Amino acid sequence: MKRTTTAIIGAGQSGLAMSHELTLAGVDHVILERGQIANSWRKERWDSLRLLTPNWMNGLHGHDYKGTDHDGYMHVAELINAFDASAAKSGAPVRAETTVLSVDGTPGAYRVQTDQGALSCNSVVMANGACATPKIPAFASQLPDQVQSFTPQTYKRPAQLPDGKVLVVGASASGMQLAREIQQSGRQVVLAVGTHSRFPRNYRDADITMWLEIIGATTIPYTEVDDIERVRRTPSLTLVADETIDLNSLQDLGVEITGRLVAINDGRALFSGSLANHCAAADLKMNRLLESIDDWVDAADLTNLVAPVQRYVPTRVPTAPRLSMDLAAEGFGAVLWATGYRPDFNWLELPVFDRKGNLKHDGGVVAEGLYAMGLPYLRQRKSTFIDGACDDARALAAHLTAGLARSIAA
Repeated sequence: MKRTTTAIIGAGQSGLAMSHELTLAGVDHVILERGQIANSWRKERWDSLRLLTPNWMNGLHGHDYKGTDHDGYMHVAELINAFDASAAKSGAPVRAETTVLSVDGTPGAYRVQTDQGALSCNSVVMANGACATPKIPAFASQLPDQVQSFTPQTYKRPAQLPDGKVLVVGASASGMQLAREIQQSGRQVVLAVGTHSRFPRNYRDADITMWLEIIGATTIPYTEVDDIERVRRTPSLTLVADETIDLNSLQDLGVEITGRLVAINDGRALFSGSLANHCAAADLKMNRLLESIDDWVDAADLTNLVAPVQRYVPTRVPTAPRLSMDLAAEGFGAVLWATGYRPDFNWLELPVFDRKGNLKHDGGVVAEGLYAMGLPYLRQRKSTFIDGACDDARALAAHLTAGLARSIAA
């Protein structure tokens, strides 16, 4: 059995960020990757995807963005090239095409079984992220036979879809982006809307993500957040590159919006009557954020140096949004489930899960020598951002090396 000090599972931004920190600390380690570097970015994204964050936020594991378009939004292909170049420059010890089958053992004596053999190690960093498996409701099995299912992992482009209308389920950033793309391709889209967020792309002369950084909203420690479990379930930022997207702009394109999809019975999609409430809640939270930005501008005495205060029209809600649709009779050919993801720890054979099957951790520390990265609000709100992985890796690497030092001293 081969031996290393630390095994890192996953060669995305989190795994490579941790590798960078451990290299600086002189800790022997390997990165186990089921595919190639940045595998999910490489194989589980749609063709037109551009990042939601501006380029200045997309530095990789110790290497700042080196391009000339700091305020632009890179295409996913550019990001993959950046991953490859950065990993090569840092000499990241990646074992590609190596699938982890199980992890068990005790602190200082963990055993990682892969399809390429077993590995013993003092510590394990699970950097396989939060977006391993799409969340698809059980009632998806009730779709009519002629209606095909897709997720943001399997969808690539509109031409891939069968003929007919498309029901997009979920008003996440992915759901809204794909609803827009498919509608603009000439197909009729219906978007089922549940809990969601609403943000302008730019506000008072700056990208909204820059304001979130400036006012400290992305870096509030997880220890200072009320009800961290609730916050970790908060919808992600609903943003697209270059422009604002919201339910109003989608309706302007002809997208029909309905309430949250709650069931499929006898081929009929059934929707909740809570559309207006969900939209009002998203508008309220957006306006609270804008007010906090305005307060910061006033307190910093910058009012005359930025654009004036702006407010946005409320989300338009149909007078009588439909509560059901006969999918086959109305000509739907596909349903795209933009209903979020869940992490995959099926190979983790340790008692570290709660009664709902969720991984228990304290800011990424699961147990002595066992860590997780890439999960929502792991240590701060931007933990799932590319540059947020660098901050989390720095903190967790310090914890890991301190644990090794204690073990050596003992």
